[in-house]
Amino acid sequence: MRDDTHRDGPPPFDRPFEGEDTKQRVYSTILHTREPMAVSEIAERANCSDESARTHLSFYADLGIVIRHEGRPVRYERNDEYFEWRRVNELAREHTVEELQIRVSELTDRIETYCEEYDADSPADVDVLEFDAAQIDDVYVDLGDWATAIEERRLHERARRKAAGSTAPSHG
Repeated sequence: MRDDTHRDGPPPFDRPFEGEDTKQRVYSTILHTREPMAVSEIAERANCSDESARTHLSFYADLGIVIRHEGRPVRYERNDEYFEWRRVNELAREHTVEELQIRVSELTDRIETYCEEYDADSPADVDVLEFDAAQIDDVYVDLGDWATAIEERRLHERARRKAAGSTAPSHG
């Protein structure tokens, strides 16, 4: 008999929500959605009844965590704006204005380095096919890091303005 206990790692791939209650399973399922899903689809993925899923989704919709799309069938999707708002508030709460400004400056420097290195204004402007096959993996890593730096700078700048109580313009 094999040992199914995984104390130091993620749950088994075939049972990702093992040990979670229904509310947590519905929440975890909605976190992983990329498009609106019917209650029955969410219930199936969360391993619960449609009624339980509907109850929890209604609660999450009231909180703004999910967006409810009317229709037949009713569909729900993750509200990305809620999670961004939460992240900005967390950054503003956990860091001083000065720390946030330093981080914005560091990210700006990193972004400018990528702009110079790739002679482009954004990762979307880079054509990876212009590089040798041996370089393509590194270019994709750089482009992913560059895009992440742009997003992180935007979030840190929003948090800095929130922490400062300012409406100062942000870095693009």
